[in-house]
Amino acid sequence: MLILRRTDIPPSEITPATVYGDRRRFLGAALAAGGALLLPHAAQAALPRRFDQLARSPLSTTEPLNSYKDITTYNNFYELGTGKDDPARNAGSLKTQPWSVTIDGAVEKPGTYTLEDLLKPHALEERIYRLRCVEAWSMVIPWVGFPLGDLIKRFNPTSRAKYVAFTTLHDPEQMPGQRRAVLDWPYVEGLRMDEAMHPLAILAVGLYGEVLPGQNGAPLRLVVPWKYGFKSIKSIVRISLTEQMPPTAWNKSAPQEYGFYANVNPAVDHPRWSQKRERRLGELRKRETLPFNGYADQVAQLYSGMDLTRWY
Repeated sequence: MLILRRTDIPPSEITPATVYGDRRRFLGAALAAGGALLLPHAAQAALPRRFDQLARSPLSTTEPLNSYKDITTYNNFYELGTGKDDPARNAGSLKTQPWSVTIDGAVEKPGTYTLEDLLKPHALEERIYRLRCVEAWSMVIPWVGFPLGDLIKRFNPTSRAKYVAFTTLHDPEQMPGQRRAVLDWPYVEGLRMDEAMHPLAILAVGLYGEVLPGQNGAPLRLVVPWKYGFKSIKSIVRISLTEQMPPTAWNKSAPQEYGFYANVNPAVDHPRWSQKRERRLGELRKRETLPFNGYADQVAQLYSGMDLTRWY
């Protein structure tokens, strides 16, 4: 089994000293008696820069982390530019406070909710996941988040809810990459309901113990570690439960290259390159790509009986 309980390593040992030592612990109180809770995101004074006393998830990998610099300076986020360094350079234009998310579709409790409303019932935890991009590079990232399924349950999905669709903010003033028709904006992604309810799928609000930077999808992003990175949609403003499979951004743009499922499968080549091997960011040598990105023991049963060369 590839996902093991993480050893109890102090943050000061897993975080580069130049990063850990320079971070302020808080700008506002962020703890409640029942666990670590994010306080109102809309209020600048209450926004913590670091999350302390996070639960260590047993779903975390024990692999060595990429550095904070790796995670925050080499990004795919086309809304902020198509170059790997564009998102970090352009993220300052993204305004994440206040922020709201619309929940709609096949739910009994639709509405538009502030980020505070969405987060305050949920205890945050640290999860260390591999996230692999379709270009055959990967990172190991310590996310701060909570299970997506826990959020979905709060809004009472109806029997018509078969899929979950996510939509990114569409605002070319804040997101300069949207001024070009690189994709059909806004960015939309989706999961089947059983995928969305799987405990490995999380909504992330931070990484490395800090609030998410803009280039990593602030203030709220999806993380689905057994799929390619383009499924893990960033800067979410809408979550819709639907009866039909939702159209998704990259699948609409290039359906022959990017399927709806986007499960990491080394047996299925991208039309322009092999996916049998990958390079971990910061390493020179490539490694074998693992089915479902190494999470096969946990998720392979979701696709029992499916032809994964067809449903790629």
